[in-house]
Amino acid sequence: MMQSRDEMSLSGRIAYLACMTGLACVAGYLEMLLPFHLMGIPGVKLGIANVVTLIVLYSSGRGSAFFVMISRVLLVGLMFGSLYSIVYGLAGGTLSLLVMICLKHFDLFTITGVSAAGGTFHNIGQLIAALAMLSGFNPVFYFPLLTFSGMLSGILTGMLAAMILQRTGSFLGVFKWNDDNNEERV
Repeated sequence: MMQSRDEMSLSGRIAYLACMTGLACVAGYLEMLLPFHLMGIPGVKLGIANVVTLIVLYSSGRGSAFFVMISRVLLVGLMFGSLYSIVYGLAGGTLSLLVMICLKHFDLFTITGVSAAGGTFHNIGQLIAALAMLSGFNPVFYFPLLTFSGMLSGILTGMLAAMILQRTGSFLGVFKWNDDNNEERV
């Protein structure tokens, strides 16, 4: 007999989050392999791994989403990146996720709109980290292009996450627990 959403065992939650973290790591690694460079601007990516974070945010809540995002950034950074990629990833990911949690909480946008804001603020978080870490270099002139590319990639990842959630809603509902104590809007 299957457990209800609220009765999911701790081991079931751990297994679910481990699977989602692994999926996010694979997506992050695959994204590193893609030669996607927009006019030589650093930091412009498609954000494929963020699809997993969105799915976890909407299916399991903010605490689970933070766990997956932080775990992914640390694991991918340690295995395939550097300390700088971890710092930029945590700065962008944390600001992005905080904005997405707020927008989701107030139920102002669909998942696509929440993701567009998340993509935009991810790049803003990385710019803030670059300003703090780099002396003698002002990355602010990248702001307009990074804002636009963040919004565009956020729209694409949001649409993909919405399609996945619509097609797997009943399946993912089995793995849902009350992290946020509120209803989700896809």
